[in-house]
Amino acid sequence: MASTTNSTVAPPVEERRLSGKLGVGSIVFMVVAAAAPLTVVGGSVPIGISIGNGAGYPAMYAIGAVILFFFAVGFVAMTRYVPNAGAFYTYIGAGLGRLHGLGGSFLALLTYQTIQAAVYGYLGAALGGVVHDDLGGPDLPWWVWAGLSIAVVGLLGFRHIDLSSKVLGVLLVAEIGIVLVVDAGVVLSGGGDEGFSTASITPSGIASGAPGIGLMFALAGFIGFECTAVFRDEARDPDKTIPRATYASLALIGVFYTLSAWSIVSAWGDQGAVAEAGSDPEGMVVRTATDYVGRVAGDVVQALLLTSLFACVLSFHNVINRYVFSMANTGVLPRSWGRSHHRHHSPHVASLLQTGASVVLVAVFVAAGLDPILQVYTWMSGVATLGFILLMLLTCVAVLVFFARNRVDNRVWNTRVAPAVGVVGLGFTAYLTATNFGLLVGGWTVGAVFLVLTIASYLVGPLVGALKPSADPMAVSEFEAALDAGAEVPAQIRSTSATEDHA
Repeated sequence: MASTTNSTVAPPVEERRLSGKLGVGSIVFMVVAAAAPLTVVGGSVPIGISIGNGAGYPAMYAIGAVILFFFAVGFVAMTRYVPNAGAFYTYIGAGLGRLHGLGGSFLALLTYQTIQAAVYGYLGAALGGVVHDDLGGPDLPWWVWAGLSIAVVGLLGFRHIDLSSKVLGVLLVAEIGIVLVVDAGVVLSGGGDEGFSTASITPSGIASGAPGIGLMFALAGFIGFECTAVFRDEARDPDKTIPRATYASLALIGVFYTLSAWSIVSAWGDQGAVAEAGSDPEGMVVRTATDYVGRVAGDVVQALLLTSLFACVLSFHNVINRYVFSMANTGVLPRSWGRSHHRHHSPHVASLLQTGASVVLVAVFVAAGLDPILQVYTWMSGVATLGFILLMLLTCVAVLVFFARNRVDNRVWNTRVAPAVGVVGLGFTAYLTATNFGLLVGGWTVGAVFLVLTIASYLVGPLVGALKPSADPMAVSEFEAALDAGAEVPAQIRSTSATEDHA
């Protein structure tokens, strides 16, 4: 009889399952917090106005939400047939085969790890500035504050998911609340000297400047909304909770960003908004809050910007943990990484590994002498934006192939029309992002390096597949665990996905 002490032996089934009773609201809190609403409104909106399409930029959030809606229709239709918490890579694997699924798994890890690293840089610099400049505290390097944030996030990620959900819920309500207060202040004041802006509802306003770059920045603000499926194992009723949470998250983010960006433009006027966004992007939203609501509101916005950044890294920490957990339990990563804590029922091994990875990345940034905002934040968020768009594009293609091959769902709109429109929209956006990547990361020398890195991360999948034939994002063992939980998985899907490569 083989020894069970071998580290390659998979953990017992009870140690490979997560638990929780997350409802729609809790999951929405998780994924909307990952989108970091106040961080987007305070940081990305001014940048989008400045180098995108000016006063017409708010329309890009509405257009982005529509493109992502077509993606979401196919994504949600597939959730009931892919009862696995791997999200992107399991969906790609189910439709396009094992090797593409493996490629998607490593591209997803790169995407979420880089966006988290970007925000750690921003958070470290912002915390240091507030402590020293506003509170009169010590002038410590940004990486000290980033390190403290990593430690707190790691502690919360080690515990049961309900704790992170509660923390994120409080922070999210606060940051959305203050932005809505500012929006109300602008609306009740009738806008700025020019009244309410109409640039975002006129063809000339939407097409002004560089709308392609504007759309690219707008879509970056949605990163995280698709992570609803990652929490499948911890959802109260996955077949109902995940679809509802996905649509609710997309609608909330889209409406919130569009309204808030429009109110900021209206507060300054079309020309004034472009000028202010170009001269002081970091302070634009704080000044808007101070001018239209009062100094206290401006101070609150500044404070909540820090909590928004913290909520963002905490949410992505939880997402990455569950990716690693799922990849380990399907043989893509070492099986020992796929254990859940006996008391917290959390992916504690993945949390510890990911905390260590964040520390290493920050150390590399410091050793390279990178600026935490101009380089760490800008470069890493650029890589994440491209990875996010490519993952959604691949998922849309996988949905089309999956339903065409299996014929388990006859709804034409959900399984063919909407995903096809999503492919067109996301394909165009991927083209815009790739051709403007030099601008996104500060030059084509750096841009070429990161483009190669992004492509290489996807190619790691087939390499792992060749070296580890048992590695399969749609492993049969995962289906059997899902069947035990009562999920509906047609037999033809299980057998096809487990045995075929559609390279």
